[in-house]
Amino acid sequence: MHLTPDRVAAEYEWVSERADTVVPVINDVRDDLGSIFETDVDSVTEDAYRTEVDAVFADGDLAVNVAAMVAILRELDVEGDYPGFIVDEIVGRELAATIAGTQPLRTLGEATFHYADLQIHGDAEENAGIDDCEAALAAGFQERLPGWNWTERESPFGVR
Repeated sequence: MHLTPDRVAAEYEWVSERADTVVPVINDVRDDLGSIFETDVDSVTEDAYRTEVDAVFADGDLAVNVAAMVAILRELDVEGDYPGFIVDEIVGRELAATIAGTQPLRTLGEATFHYADLQIHGDAEENAGIDDCEAALAAGFQERLPGWNWTERESPFGVR
């Protein structure tokens, strides 16, 4: 694989255009986890998602890494799928973490990836890595976007 600024821009477009697939997964995950943790979590709009995609890809160092993982997952296919499912899980988990950002969001992105991955089942004609890519996008971006009560407050553990 060869990454150029043009390839990063192409992956940016693909990620942005997936809003209609990724945003419903984000909102389903937020609804489910909000119920589990007995909290209200704000929904995400396609516009908010695209704005955050813009922010991720505006940071060139972050963009090239996100684009590389997206490209790998988009192209990844394994005959019979099951023998290769570990690699798409590893790349998907890392993509979610990279998008989510620093700790604790990074680890939450990784954990949420596995939950989101259970919600998405790709079309038979798509490569095996596409559904993992979409799950990773949903998990990573849902961590970056506002709406969780605990991220909306000042931490009681900060030392002044």
